[in-house]
Amino acid sequence: MRTATTIEALVGSWQDNVTLAVEAEKLGLDICWISEAWGSDAPSPLGYLAARTDRMLLGSGTIQLATRTPTLIATTAMTLAELSGGRFVLGLGSSGPQVVEGMHGVPFDRPLRRMRETVDIVRQVFAGGKIKHEGEVFSVPRAGGEGVPMRTSLPANPDIPIYIAALMPKMLELAGEIADGWLGSSFVPEGASAYLDALTAGAARGGRTLAELDLCQGAEVNFVEDEGQLAAVAATRKKDLAFSLGGMGSATTNFYNSAYSRQGWSEIAAEVRDLWQAGRRADATALITDDMIFATTLIGTERMVRDRLTAWQDRGITTVRFYPAGATVAEKVDNLGRAIDLAHALA
Repeated sequence: MRTATTIEALVGSWQDNVTLAVEAEKLGLDICWISEAWGSDAPSPLGYLAARTDRMLLGSGTIQLATRTPTLIATTAMTLAELSGGRFVLGLGSSGPQVVEGMHGVPFDRPLRRMRETVDIVRQVFAGGKIKHEGEVFSVPRAGGEGVPMRTSLPANPDIPIYIAALMPKMLELAGEIADGWLGSSFVPEGASAYLDALTAGAARGGRTLAELDLCQGAEVNFVEDEGQLAAVAATRKKDLAFSLGGMGSATTNFYNSAYSRQGWSEIAAEVRDLWQAGRRADATALITDDMIFATTLIGTERMVRDRLTAWQDRGITTVRFYPAGATVAEKVDNLGRAIDLAHALA
């Protein structure tokens, strides 16, 4: 089982984030992903980390489709691959209407088709040939314009892996069909079919098996010394989960809410969303149960975390992405180091 971490590019000290990434590499981390969500972009810090690290892979987890053209995504990936000595992994995500429309002011339309066409164009650019694509979302060169097919001046690099972040069944199928890996979250190993069935169907449509994809799943990791501490730790996580179910999206489109609903919490997820959207955030938080926290995280004693990692591995997860808890960099490094040791021992 490979190990990864995601550094959230939302707020906070980037010097602390760089320190965490550098220390993580020393601990044996295999991949460091940088997300962009609604904070800083992913490529800029990845370029900086390329100069500060030597061994681990660096990934965009994720670059948002609607904020860049496919060709710009491809040339950015090729540039980062060159800067890092071939250590870059391209992660793509559709994001959601709240960020795409509310922050960037562009339509959140046809995300599935946009993803398929983006990957097609990106792979053309990676291959080094002239770019020509006529699709429902993109036309390169622009139809009716003065441009002709062009190729990038960068050297071809067809080996850059492409991962797709997906929570919904149709996007999961697409990831299984065309991607090199899947970036997932909100994963309950006991309810893995909510994800793996669609991934498997997509892989079959692409003429391969699920074993040919890297299944990269993420969760918070936080070690406690005894089980008596669990309730207190769970209580600190409930507001964040309520936000994911109620605020990570619009009143009608929330991929995290859907993921939890498909894994057994449909009634709670629906009520949390309604309460959060109505501004009753404390009431929404009060509905989150301890088992919702522990089922989708790696919080617990060392034995508990080992058992959960084993369950993930048994369901086919090949790369585990840790979100280390901690109020300081030192606390995060400690949690991350212990988790890396457990995961590598399982491998």
